[in-house]
Amino acid sequence: MGWEPWFALGVVLLVLTLLATTTLSADLILLSGLLLLFLSGILDGKEALAGFANEGMITVGVLFVVAAGVVETGGVTWVTDRLFGRPKSVGGAVSRLMLPVAGLSAFMNNTPLVAMLIPAVSDWAKKYRIAPSKLMMPLSMAAILGGTCTLIGTSTNLVVNGMIIQQAEKQAKDPGIPDAQRLPHGLNMFDIAWVGVPATLIGIAYVVLVQRWLLPNREAAMHQVSDPREYTIEMVVTPDSPLAGKSIEQAGLRHLSGLYLAEIDRNGVVLPAVGPEERLQRNDRLVFVGIVDSMVDLQKIRGLVPATDQVFKLDSPRSERCLIEAVASSSCPVVGKTIRDGRFRSLYDAVVIAVAREGERLRGKIGDIVLRGGDTLLLEAHPSFAERHRNSRDFFLVGRLENSSPPHYERAAMSLVIVLAMVVVVSIAEALGDRPIALAGWQLDLSGITMLKAGMVAAALMLFTGCCRIDQARRSIEWEVLLAIAASLGIGLALTKTGAAQLVSGTLVDLVGSNPWLSLVAIYGVTVLVTEVITNNAAAAIMFPFALATAQNLQVKPMSFVIAVMMAASAGFATPIGYQTNLMVYGPGGYRFTDYLRIGIPLDLLIWGVTVTLAPFIYPFH
Repeated sequence: MGWEPWFALGVVLLVLTLLATTTLSADLILLSGLLLLFLSGILDGKEALAGFANEGMITVGVLFVVAAGVVETGGVTWVTDRLFGRPKSVGGAVSRLMLPVAGLSAFMNNTPLVAMLIPAVSDWAKKYRIAPSKLMMPLSMAAILGGTCTLIGTSTNLVVNGMIIQQAEKQAKDPGIPDAQRLPHGLNMFDIAWVGVPATLIGIAYVVLVQRWLLPNREAAMHQVSDPREYTIEMVVTPDSPLAGKSIEQAGLRHLSGLYLAEIDRNGVVLPAVGPEERLQRNDRLVFVGIVDSMVDLQKIRGLVPATDQVFKLDSPRSERCLIEAVASSSCPVVGKTIRDGRFRSLYDAVVIAVAREGERLRGKIGDIVLRGGDTLLLEAHPSFAERHRNSRDFFLVGRLENSSPPHYERAAMSLVIVLAMVVVVSIAEALGDRPIALAGWQLDLSGITMLKAGMVAAALMLFTGCCRIDQARRSIEWEVLLAIAASLGIGLALTKTGAAQLVSGTLVDLVGSNPWLSLVAIYGVTVLVTEVITNNAAAAIMFPFALATAQNLQVKPMSFVIAVMMAASAGFATPIGYQTNLMVYGPGGYRFTDYLRIGIPLDLLIWGVTVTLAPFIYPFH
């Protein structure tokens, strides 16, 4: 054996060490590891770049666009309100999140599920003032656990099932193999559920119980910088608002992060001390005080619009506008006048919806505020305003607020239908495999429909139907996640190509001797170790032959070993690169590598114990 396997293992060890001990981004570390393997000659150019053309990586990128369509139409709000409800504690939030996500993940691929729910969970966390780090990792864990419950829950199960079918066909041609050691010609939908469902329930219970101590209480990177400027903004409950008749608590206006409801003006009567049980009425004028990020969130609440009627007089449709901050200079022609008398909208084709002035709360209607030089204005305008006035003498520091366009609520149902159709078609295609389906006398073959194809069609529909604009689609793609996934796939290929993965797994399996149960423990342990370092599907492909060979050598039935490989190859919780959903929540949760180790290693051990205990009872060795 040459130096290549040892060098590949050394690179993996270096990558894991840097991830655990530095604050460098995961994509930079993984790309650096890939570069070392390329420069050493272990990987050629085509192999080093293979991860960037990998179907799974591209599928994740496409799904970010699909998720953007759901976010931009406000469909994400509908999902969170009905799926997760209103938690009373962090532990309650974790359980409310994990149970439905695990249930959904059992019947749809967990990668698109997590891609869809990351923005929903982020908004939900912000709404109830829960740190994203308390919810993002449970989101990934629930999706992974739920995927172990059915044959179509994760691509790993389908990969292993494909290898089972292939091996069964080979065994059918060999009459010398004892019947007890023959594999079935493929698994049924719920064959793995006898182990997967108990493992999922126990895993969820574990996360809910230990989240207080093992999950960090940390804001995501993009939320760590606070803004000292406070705006006062007046919003009105529209006549057709779904908020009318609901209490402040039920409408979700009590726990808005960085924002509080100061008073309600109801038909000229001011209610200064607003309790959570106060019910909203149509045409109520709500006065909020808060930071600029909260103003963006406020704009996205269905049934609330800025109280100034000037927003309805702008030329561009409201769904094409955004929020812009601009500091008024002393030479601005509106300074010294009220916003109404200065004809701000006519001058700039923009509407002032809030003003910040040195932390002072500005009372009265927005049009009656007399502007001063140095006031920070929050404007609703077409995005071109920022370009037109960036170098204007009238304003300082003109800047557009990202993701501040009001949602296209009228297209929310359409976006959800597109997502549902994508999920249903792919799930049916995965369940049928190569078998055609009879439909009205036609033989419909769905075998060629992959998650990538369905995702690309769904993304295109999001753009063509106006659920998502092209600029929003571009901004939605998390390039850091895609680069990290692509690099980790390349590193996994190096471990496979050099024989390093086979070297480690073969050595450890050989150490346990001829005890079937210890061999099962070893097969699971090695598989989960390989999963944490490379990809889940690669781990399954590497370990499946070892599992069969071990069962044959021990002259026992192989199904316990097959189930162990399926569970272990999916259930990787201890590293962000162990499963791509772990990597997807890394940034939104503001996590560090050690966060995964702290909660993931005990969960790995727990699912390990559940699997090797149940599998021999459900699928006996003899």
